[in-house]
Amino acid sequence: MDSREALVALNLLPDIGPIRVRNLLSRFESAAAVLSASKGDLMLVDKVGVKAADNIVRWRELVNVAVELERIEKFGAQIITSEDDTYPSLLREIYDPPPVLYVKGELKPEDAHAVAMVGTRRSTLYGRQTAERLAKQLAASGVTVVSGGARGIDSAAHEGALQSVGRTIAVLGTGLDIVYPAENIQLYQQIAKQGAVITQFPFGRKGDKRSFPIRNRIVAGMTQGTVVVEANRASGALITANFAAEYGRTVYAVPGRIDSPRSAGCHDLIKDGAQLCESAEDVLAEFAHLQAIEPEESELPMPTLSHPEQQIFNVLTHEEMQQDEIIRRSELPAAQVSVALLQLEMKKLIEQHPGRLFTRTR
Repeated sequence: MDSREALVALNLLPDIGPIRVRNLLSRFESAAAVLSASKGDLMLVDKVGVKAADNIVRWRELVNVAVELERIEKFGAQIITSEDDTYPSLLREIYDPPPVLYVKGELKPEDAHAVAMVGTRRSTLYGRQTAERLAKQLAASGVTVVSGGARGIDSAAHEGALQSVGRTIAVLGTGLDIVYPAENIQLYQQIAKQGAVITQFPFGRKGDKRSFPIRNRIVAGMTQGTVVVEANRASGALITANFAAEYGRTVYAVPGRIDSPRSAGCHDLIKDGAQLCESAEDVLAEFAHLQAIEPEESELPMPTLSHPEQQIFNVLTHEEMQQDEIIRRSELPAAQVSVALLQLEMKKLIEQHPGRLFTRTR
């Protein structure tokens, strides 16, 4: 068994995490030597107790490396270990780097210039549009956008990077063969073509309350900074931000409405010293060799608007607004507002959402 296969075996074993693997490798010559060591010798290693030592000694009974390698090949993926040159250099610097990464797609040297973009799954339209816009400009400027592949802010960040034909990496809290959320299957396929989908978890591993925080440390660990776009005070995005701060990486936070619970986590981060992020330029300032590039837009010229249409368009923002509030702010009759809203929708300048809520699209 070669070193790569031995690392895969260790990664498959229960109760053997990255810290124990690191300690074992510092004691023994190689991963293969770890698997052939006696229980007594294994227990001399820091943090390796009876249960972990038993699992290593019995590894042939507990895992099937050949089957796992066959799954990887059939899936069109590859294994990158901490011994490989293609392993993310920044990830090597953290306390507990994963010994093995499953990769669908390709990791490239330029991914060293990476920024994480994370936020709540229950995002607002403002949050999603902001994440998409920031990611689009960062990717167009040569920054690899890294996120967790979840719905909400994560998906918007990946989509923005893809739109600019830049690079993006999704770090999963599951095995590569499990798409979570299920609706992101096409997004994952696009990311693999234009970047990579990666995980430290073997095939068949489902996500749980432990696996996603473990995933978050990779997101923070392989990037130069973390941008939190929208997060309430209980959001997992704050775990990523805490990891980034612990690793000595820059933390950015996008401000939101002061009365929005979904921005409360970002405002707390800013109070605690996170960098205020209002545009991609705030992040690109950390990358002296990169310059902000506005992605090419294919927007149509602004159509001519009637006076009521212009008045209502000026009232609306990218935040959802109820029709009654539009009537109040525009000071126009309700019937006139209804007609103008319909005209603005037909001109693709605004969008209607459930509950008679409206937002600008431009």
